[in-house]
Amino acid sequence: MGLFGNKEKQEKFLEKETTTAMDIIAPASIEVNQNYVQIEEKLAKTYFVFSYPRYLTTGWLSPIINMDIPLDISFFFHPIETGTILKQLRKSVTEVQAEIMEREAKGLIRDPALETAYQDLEDLRSRLQTAQEKMFKFGLYITIYADNDKELETIETTLRSVLESRLIYIKPALYQQKEGLISSFPYGNDLLQIHNTLNTTPLSSIFPFVSFDLSSNEGILYGINKHNNSLVLFDRFSMENANMVIFAKSGSGKSYAVKLEILRSLMMGAECIIVDPENEYKPLSEAVDGSFFKISLSSDSHINPFDLPEPREDETPEDVLRSSIINLVGLMRIMLGGLTPEEDAIMDRGLSETYAAKDITPNSDPKTWADKVPIMSDLESVLETMDGAESLVERLRKFTKGTYASFFNQKSNISVSKSLVVFGIRDMEDELRPMAMFIVMRYIWNTARLSLKKRILVIDEAWWMMKTEDGASFLFGICKRARKYWLGVTTITQDVSDFLQSDYGKPIITNSSIQLLLKQSPATIDLIQQTFTLTDQEKFLLLETPVGEGIFFAGQKHVAIRVVASYTEDQIITTSPEEVVKIKQAKELL
Repeated sequence: MGLFGNKEKQEKFLEKETTTAMDIIAPASIEVNQNYVQIEEKLAKTYFVFSYPRYLTTGWLSPIINMDIPLDISFFFHPIETGTILKQLRKSVTEVQAEIMEREAKGLIRDPALETAYQDLEDLRSRLQTAQEKMFKFGLYITIYADNDKELETIETTLRSVLESRLIYIKPALYQQKEGLISSFPYGNDLLQIHNTLNTTPLSSIFPFVSFDLSSNEGILYGINKHNNSLVLFDRFSMENANMVIFAKSGSGKSYAVKLEILRSLMMGAECIIVDPENEYKPLSEAVDGSFFKISLSSDSHINPFDLPEPREDETPEDVLRSSIINLVGLMRIMLGGLTPEEDAIMDRGLSETYAAKDITPNSDPKTWADKVPIMSDLESVLETMDGAESLVERLRKFTKGTYASFFNQKSNISVSKSLVVFGIRDMEDELRPMAMFIVMRYIWNTARLSLKKRILVIDEAWWMMKTEDGASFLFGICKRARKYWLGVTTITQDVSDFLQSDYGKPIITNSSIQLLLKQSPATIDLIQQTFTLTDQEKFLLLETPVGEGIFFAGQKHVAIRVVASYTEDQIITTSPEEVVKIKQAKELL
């Protein structure tokens, strides 16, 4: 008959079997051993928790969830009838109480363990009877995966050390690895049936997702939450104040993060004003059709430090004039290298008389002030008529007739009507930079007070302002009062020690609801840790974190953040020399 008995058998032998989806999904081989399951080339090992401490801290499972290894975790909650558990507890209470009484009758010293057990049982009974608690049989199974036995041992050691540091103990499911693996899969089948009896309170601590979330319905995207990959969406104006401080070493991405916030804030309708010490925000202002004012001795842009804001409805002309004179005295201390108490009094009186000579007094019409504002040479003329002001006139003269007159002795000729305004002070001499920043800041502050608009004021390299006490005091005053004028002040610095050594450094931080810490220098990390009350883990994170990553604080919440930008945003805001050259070359080709 040949190889096959008949034709039907021959056709059946040659018939091709149909491949199903299960054949595609299923592994090629599974081998069950006493201590692990081998799925093709991968090893899987299942553990169960068999012992818990008396107290469980919130989020104790979070370190396991966040381990950088593949694993499966399954929870099984089996409710227990309250009546049944109360009967068992009554029996347990009776036994413990009897043992305590027996020890007392024998004259033995008290046993703290027995007394604690008795108190715990009575407390649990009370809570169960009043329906404040419920009892459950709880099973927790963990399945880990590795490529070989050695890797399994390493992961197991790490797993045990994390859990045993919290007095939680695990065992491998010996001779039940198949049941353990299936119990870890999302079938809802508890084949291991290894349980601990727990009430509601400790069970609530098992919830593993305890990372802070800074996602809201309003605001802008600041970055990605590194802890859980959620979006850090936040509106800084929703806090008690909209101020922000940014501390980072050079090259860590602080300017990049600020530019990104500015770009996105502009899209949401906020106006932005920037004090730029390196002119690095100029491309951004050009990209969004903003205004860029070069502040230097040779610039055509001028700001008169004697400018006065128009009084608001809740202010009197006298208050505005007095406040301006006080600020100008502070500026004069910076410009003239300090004032003695006598010179301070003379300068205060000289400034009042300078305004009065232009018919700017508490009794005059504030609407006429703008056309009459004096300049520095007017102050010099008044001081020349005053006794004891000879030294002041001599020191002031270089700002009225000397090299510096082209900047300090001019009428204002700029306007801040656009949504983005940048004051670039890179070309101002270093010795004049604190004065220039003070004058620019004073002009911005007067502008912000004129009308209520959502504005962000960015002060890059703020340590220049902090170099003098009057500059630091003025900056602190703005941060303290900005909230009333719908203004959020962003203070940026890389010289953390210089900033915090000022008496106003710490108060500026405490008056800022938002802080962003990027990569820090080892020389200043201890000061940063102390100032922001960081844990050692957060401290090391700031030392080793890549560019554009750090810690974002918003009120009581803080998260590890990674700043991200789209391709288009990156092309606008990047300051990397290599990227800037590529962009310029691409433009030239077009």
